[in-house]
Amino acid sequence: MATNNMHNLVTLIKRLEAATLRLEDMASSTIPPIGSQIVIEPASSAPASTAASTPAPAAPLAVPIPESVERFDEFLNQTVQKYVETSNLIGGLVAEQATSVLKGFVETRKFLLAASQSKKLDMNSVDFQEAIKPISEAIQATQEIKDKNRGSPFFNHLGMVADGIMLLAWITVQSRPDKLIDESLSSAEYLGNRVMQANKNTDPQHTEWVKTFYQIFKDLSEYAKEYYNNGIVWNPNGKPYKEVVQRLDSGSAASAPTASPAPSGGAPPPPPPPPGPPPVLKINEQKAEPAQPAGFSSVMSELNKGEAVTKGLKKVDKSQMTHKNPSLRAGSTVPDGPAARSKNPAPPGTKPPKPESMRAKKPAKKVLEGNKWIIENYDAAAGNVEIEASISQSILISRCHDVVIVVKGKANAVNIDNCDKVSLIVDTLVSTVDVVRSKNFQLQVNETIPTVLLDQVEQATIWLSKESISTRVFQSKTDNVNIMVVDENDDSKELPLPSQICSYYDPEKKELISEIVSHCG
Repeated sequence: MATNNMHNLVTLIKRLEAATLRLEDMASSTIPPIGSQIVIEPASSAPASTAASTPAPAAPLAVPIPESVERFDEFLNQTVQKYVETSNLIGGLVAEQATSVLKGFVETRKFLLAASQSKKLDMNSVDFQEAIKPISEAIQATQEIKDKNRGSPFFNHLGMVADGIMLLAWITVQSRPDKLIDESLSSAEYLGNRVMQANKNTDPQHTEWVKTFYQIFKDLSEYAKEYYNNGIVWNPNGKPYKEVVQRLDSGSAASAPTASPAPSGGAPPPPPPPPGPPPVLKINEQKAEPAQPAGFSSVMSELNKGEAVTKGLKKVDKSQMTHKNPSLRAGSTVPDGPAARSKNPAPPGTKPPKPESMRAKKPAKKVLEGNKWIIENYDAAAGNVEIEASISQSILISRCHDVVIVVKGKANAVNIDNCDKVSLIVDTLVSTVDVVRSKNFQLQVNETIPTVLLDQVEQATIWLSKESISTRVFQSKTDNVNIMVVDENDDSKELPLPSQICSYYDPEKKELISEIVSHCG
């Protein structure tokens, strides 16, 4: 018995020694020698197919663009781009200037987008001037191209764009910015009409180019009326303007925080639970009130209530009865008829515009700036105006009422805008008399002028001398325009300009025919 136990103990010791040797061998094979580097390869706890199928982190969500900025993008891609493409067809300095114009509109788009996400800036602050600095630089670059190329054959082209580029300043107007845009169009029309007249029969491409530039003013004016009629719209809950601009420039405005990567040794986190069902919009679930009887049946239903019919009436004290108090009748403020009712069409809470007689009267102005005479705010009280002009000088007349203006000598051109009852007497002009948005206009030509342009003019009379009998008159949106000429007997003859035109398509000639409508009888 003792021998068997001894044998079992020896066998157990040998097995323990063998196990110890195996453990030592395994330890020596895994421990690297001294001085060697340890390289640990990352363990892959998931199959390759699982890693490949792991979805990439979702792209950041973009901040929604306001509707006003989207509409401005359409304006850029259609109207402004058409002007740039037409300018590139002409090439040279015209195309170079169009690049500066396009840059100004692109910077305007950036400003509108940043303003929709930032707090309002004071227009007199340094921050606001810094915000519109890129737009100001684009305006300056556009005007410098004209100033540096006065000897260019396309100087009138460059001058037209330089005179109208101030429309980019509409973002600085707090009320009715469309008025500034319309005034900029009037400034550009002087040289623009000269370009159209000079290339009318030679190169229609230049005429089309001028029209594309005019279209920018018309579309931008409608856009400003629709979205920014009271100035730039800011975000009261937005962030500072500089911070918003930095975000937009760095592209982080549309970024969203991404989830941290899952540890390499573990399985990827489970996907988020699917969103719940959308909320049910409960409409018209309230019980409809029973319809009240109408007409004669409603009167009978009220009478059937008996004494309860007068339950909702208020008892009037004798001191408040006008038929018992003559003093109340004498001081009554009740209007006598419907004529005393207010005729103000403005909505409640808004002030109606002041009539012309109550507006602040600006002082009359007559000054020569360079080669341009400027006459403004003249009326009958200020007296008539007389100018001695030269061949290089033009005359700009605006906001004048009931005044006679005499231009002596040979001048270049005359522009009249937003005037009423203005009588113009000229000797000789090299270019045109351009009248826009005026009423009761009268023109007397003593010698010769080549062209008269009338746009949105009501009631105009033009007296032509024998020397100016070949003057051409172009009209658009006019009413009641007459031309007075002198016949061979030195008698005046009145010739009304047509106001009705009949147009139809001729299948034989395959073209549109327009004829003046004449009334006989």
